[in-house]
Amino acid sequence: MSPWRILGRLLSYRPGAFVGNVLLWGLVWTLPLVSGLLTRAILDELAGRAQVAVGLWTLIAWLVANAVVRIVIHTVGVNVWATYWFTVAGLLRRNLLDRILQRPGARPLPDSPSEAMSRFRDDVDEVAKPVELVVDGIGVVTAGVISVVIMARINAVITAVVILPLLAIVAVVALMRQRILTYRRNAREAAGRVTDFVGEMFGAVQAVKVAAAEGHVIRHLDTLNEIRRAAALKDNLLTELLTAIFRSTINVGTGLVLILAAQSMRLGTFTVGDFALFVYYLGLVTGAMETIGNFSARMKQAGVSVQRLAELVPGDPHELLVRHIPVYLQGPLPDVVQMPRTEVEPLRILDVRGLTYRDPTTGRGIENVTLLLRRGSFTVVTGRIGSGKTTLLRTLLGLLPRTAGEIRWNGALVEEPADFFVPPRAAYISQVPRLFSDALRENVLLGLSEQATDLPGAVWSAVLERDVEALEHGLDTRVGPRGVKLSGGQVQRTAAARMFARTPELLVIDDLSSALDVDTEHALWERLFGRSDTTCLVVSHRRAAFRRAEHIIVMKDGRVETEGTLEQVLQSSPEMQRLWSHEPAAAMS
Repeated sequence: MSPWRILGRLLSYRPGAFVGNVLLWGLVWTLPLVSGLLTRAILDELAGRAQVAVGLWTLIAWLVANAVVRIVIHTVGVNVWATYWFTVAGLLRRNLLDRILQRPGARPLPDSPSEAMSRFRDDVDEVAKPVELVVDGIGVVTAGVISVVIMARINAVITAVVILPLLAIVAVVALMRQRILTYRRNAREAAGRVTDFVGEMFGAVQAVKVAAAEGHVIRHLDTLNEIRRAAALKDNLLTELLTAIFRSTINVGTGLVLILAAQSMRLGTFTVGDFALFVYYLGLVTGAMETIGNFSARMKQAGVSVQRLAELVPGDPHELLVRHIPVYLQGPLPDVVQMPRTEVEPLRILDVRGLTYRDPTTGRGIENVTLLLRRGSFTVVTGRIGSGKTTLLRTLLGLLPRTAGEIRWNGALVEEPADFFVPPRAAYISQVPRLFSDALRENVLLGLSEQATDLPGAVWSAVLERDVEALEHGLDTRVGPRGVKLSGGQVQRTAAARMFARTPELLVIDDLSSALDVDTEHALWERLFGRSDTTCLVVSHRRAAFRRAEHIIVMKDGRVETEGTLEQVLQSSPEMQRLWSHEPAAAMS
């Protein structure tokens, strides 16, 4: 999708706001035309060359009134523009985030999270920048064109001699503009690499200390910072050079007017007021030329930024970045609505046949997995590292795209597992649960209304009630980034409470008890099994889970090696025998 079509979609998102901004800022940029004419009339009045039949003080009053009107319109315009700008940028960011969240959850971003945030911040602004140039540019260019017409009617020769060199200067600057955008992109990418590395460095402090690699890490950071410094220096130097050139064009034009107008002023065909108007309008003409040249370069940069944003969601049409959906900047936010139960619920039977997924890079995955879950059953998936346990859960839930197989819920075919297996149908706990730097209460509710949720029951089911009592502020205790203020077991049980709060039909759990002590693990399983009519699909290697399981699936090399009751798999599966006996090879991920 071309940047021109992107721009058209953005401009048509809120047409009323767009037209309102164009009118307001058109007045802001064209009212100086009136100021120039009034200044000319005042100076001619003082020089005894008055061309209007009003008094000096009347002209001054009009000039002051024009300035006041412009100030008022500018103040209103800033507020209206701010709302419009953030709405347009918010539309892009919301669409981009929506597409990322719609992708299979286990598929990583093409770059680091820091680089993705850089694109959310900088590239979205670059894509939206032409909207600002259009809103401003209509008024700026209109003012520039009218300025040239008025100047030409006063003296066409002087106007032509002054404008033509300015056009040449602007053309040269426009050619340089592409280079400065390249330098700016390089500086941004260099800054992104520094940000990425700093994030990785803080996330791997323990590994760095264990390897005694602090010196190497700092030297690499110094190298990245030096690259960033050089790129930023080029960017700033060329930016300041272009700014100096544009500022000097007005001075050059003023000098040309002085030289060319001297003879005409002696002959009385060019007044002091005409000279003041020419100098005043030169800024408007130069601004119009700069806007036109800047717009062309910005559209090219917008095309680059569109491509960078599209790389975050490969395969999606570019049109999805600018599809028209609500953006909430003012007023109350919409309520988070829990997905209603449908006619296929409650779960009676989940039938999975021939489920297959292969990683396009490594070729590893799962092959032809079949399983059957009945309401209220407890099924355990087990196996050694790399056997495909977690891949099976993620493929079932749509977090990884299946390449073959079908999933049926109560006999109905599930076309899009990622959209289907969400609360209240299903809830999932991964091996490493994600918590947010917020209160424990908010990490459990995660958008649900506390009035509509059995929060105490969810905390109790997750064996978290004593931990909550021990925390300084109870459920209102902030857990820090990724739950760093909690132990590993507390993080897992907070994720379990989040799952229980949603009362799902199907619980999908990936090695929940790996960080729990024996007593806590025993209590957790007891409370989980005490929830009647709850269907569970659990990855585990713990004997407590095996003994409770009605059905055990043993994975090996991405396939089901054997399945059955505990007694059956212990008799028929060497893999299960190793796991049961806790041999080193049976260590779990």
